[in-house]
Amino acid sequence: MKTHLSVVVLAAGLGKRMRSDLPKVLHVLAGKPLLAHVLETARGLRPDRLCVVYGHGGEAVPKTIGGEDIAWVRQEPQLGTGHAVLQALPHLDPQGITLVLYGDVPLTLPQTLQELLGECGPRQLGLLTVNLPDPHGYGRIVRNKAGAVTGIVEEKDASASQRRIQEVNTGIMVVPSRYLHEWLHRLDNRNAQSEYYLTDIVAMAVKAKLKIATAHPAHAWETLGVNSKTQLAELERIFQRETAVRFMEAGVGLADPGRLDVRGELSCGRDVFIDVGCVFEGTVTLGDGVKVGAYSLLKNAALGAGSEVLPYTLIEQCETGNRCRIGPYARIRPGTRLADDVHVGNFVEIKNSQIGSNSKANHLSYIGDATVGREVNVGAGTITCNYDGANKHRTVIEDDVFIGSDTALVAPVTVARGATIGAGSTVTKDAPPGQLTVSRAKQVSIPNWKRPTKKPKS
Repeated sequence: MKTHLSVVVLAAGLGKRMRSDLPKVLHVLAGKPLLAHVLETARGLRPDRLCVVYGHGGEAVPKTIGGEDIAWVRQEPQLGTGHAVLQALPHLDPQGITLVLYGDVPLTLPQTLQELLGECGPRQLGLLTVNLPDPHGYGRIVRNKAGAVTGIVEEKDASASQRRIQEVNTGIMVVPSRYLHEWLHRLDNRNAQSEYYLTDIVAMAVKAKLKIATAHPAHAWETLGVNSKTQLAELERIFQRETAVRFMEAGVGLADPGRLDVRGELSCGRDVFIDVGCVFEGTVTLGDGVKVGAYSLLKNAALGAGSEVLPYTLIEQCETGNRCRIGPYARIRPGTRLADDVHVGNFVEIKNSQIGSNSKANHLSYIGDATVGREVNVGAGTITCNYDGANKHRTVIEDDVFIGSDTALVAPVTVARGATIGAGSTVTKDAPPGQLTVSRAKQVSIPNWKRPTKKPKS
């Protein structure tokens, strides 16, 4: 029979050292709030009930995170971890087990929690502990001569000998829920912090002759919390380093694994190469053989096989075909679709447009709200004038069109198949197929004209 699992996430902390008006658990790591990482891991355990205890920041936390599967419980005032779990008691099935997590500890691996859950039985608690060379600030695990856990002592309440203990409490524990219903009401706050410590239930369990089992994470960083901007940055680098290692083990080439930032979901095919300083946000898919140049940013994008992004390029909400070449210094904005073998060059911006196969816009152009056919050449300095100050209008460029440099296409307008637009033209009417269309002022040279000169200073 499946044991009923409740997960309680404590997320009410003030986070004074963050020096921010933003609730601590809403600070962002790898593109998501700290609390969102914890909830994602918790959901992977498939709990029957998921409860978040919040406090500092008020309704900003549930409003930001959302989630119909979450029971939100407000802790007001914040009187310690034991008091926090006490607020969640109505949501905990007394016949099941409860896993306690922390909203500012985002990197705990699912397999570590699965191992911890395996340590909990009808009369057995499971504690996640870790040995640290420098245990300063942590509660110490106290054991008897036989090695059995007899209690947890917080650092401010610890004796000199207890402070030398290197095995520390991470705060993450799993407890038969019926004991929480019994013990939490008996906690007191006679300690240095005048708080109700959840860890005090360990001594109660020992007194009740329950076994206290421990599990240990494979990596100490799994248990690190965030209490300052410095610690947040340290965890960011740990997350990105581990992400880089996973990609390299899967065959992705990274110029420098220390200079990769994945802030969402990145999927890579075979023989993908990513240069230094690249940032991936949202959901990004890179097909086989894709190369991403240095310091490029891709957000919610999908690149077809063999495509290349040159350095300093921004691509957002775009899908490309195969063998496209984009950049350097290009900007591809939302709603853009590039077919196979499209070239988009330096300082070209494209928005809400579809570009047909083998078409090129290689230099200094803006293409917005346009449908561009196959085998089109867009000359340097071309712009689609798509906005009249109130509404957007569409430009249609059919197959095999040649647009000369420094052309302005004033939408709505259609350039028909096979047409050529002379350089420097302003096109305000549809251009017929297969013909040269030119719109220029007559060139005039004025004889005997003299260039103005500066007046001498008085």
